[in-house]
Amino acid sequence: MTAFLHHLALGAPLFALILVGYLLMRFAQWPQAMAQHLTTFVFSVGLPALLFRMMSDLSTLPPVDGRLLVAFFGGCLLVFLLGRLIAWKLFGLDGIGQSVFGVGCIFSNNIMLGLPLARASLGDPAIPSVALVLLFNALILWTLVSLSVEWHRHGSLSFKGFRDTLKGVLRNPIILAILAGTAFGLTGASLPDMLDTPLKMLGQTGMPLALVALGMSLAEYDLKAEWKVSLAIVIPKLLILPLIVFGLARLLGLPALETQVIVLLASIGQGANVFLMARQFRAVEGGMAGALIISTASSALTTPLLLALTSSGRI
Repeated sequence: MTAFLHHLALGAPLFALILVGYLLMRFAQWPQAMAQHLTTFVFSVGLPALLFRMMSDLSTLPPVDGRLLVAFFGGCLLVFLLGRLIAWKLFGLDGIGQSVFGVGCIFSNNIMLGLPLARASLGDPAIPSVALVLLFNALILWTLVSLSVEWHRHGSLSFKGFRDTLKGVLRNPIILAILAGTAFGLTGASLPDMLDTPLKMLGQTGMPLALVALGMSLAEYDLKAEWKVSLAIVIPKLLILPLIVFGLARLLGLPALETQVIVLLASIGQGANVFLMARQFRAVEGGMAGALIISTASSALTTPLLLALTSSGRI
């Protein structure tokens, strides 16, 4: 109980910032353009500055056990297949709907929520592990759903789809910041103060504004549209995925820090990109919108609980 309350207290201020953003849009009636502009700043400036600065100091950070990618994405693949089965058996969705449903069960909001939570709960030593997952997250999961949809449509895999996904990932400011920061960090050099200080100041705005922007974005979506579908997505996302990831981490003998990082990233609320994916493929839109809100709100309790249980070895 003490560990749970500790993690709950660490995460509470972050979820309070999400609530602030949500209330600004719902009750203060801020224009939707505000959320869009703030999100653009966070993704293009605030968080890239933070990640570049931290990864540029790579030589002072603890090494990362790369097997965490096997545990994290191995768990994602298993739950994706489970999600497809649920979508088929319970809701009678076609191959495209199953693919979108399945990715909704595994795609976490690792940038806007996972990164701030990991830093608050586990400290700066957790950042390289988070960055490694971020580096592969969009590429692997977007490729997974794209190939799944292509297979349903054409009965074959599309190289063009993979190429377009890869190009999109490499243009992402977050990914570019991680790669550039890591490259600089490997040189062993230090950033000059005239560059380090403004990057630090910008980076300090990135996390809190990311959470406010997340809350503002959540205000767009409807919770009631397809609540049964939403719950069927949220339960695998918040409970089954982190438990499977934890089990794989134990099987691989991952160190405690890497294990806690990937359990945290697996257990947090769903990423808004999944709703955009649902819109793109015109499948499960209402259910995905509800899942986005429910999973984000519920993870305020489930993530501290899972962190407490995994850190104590009770599961």
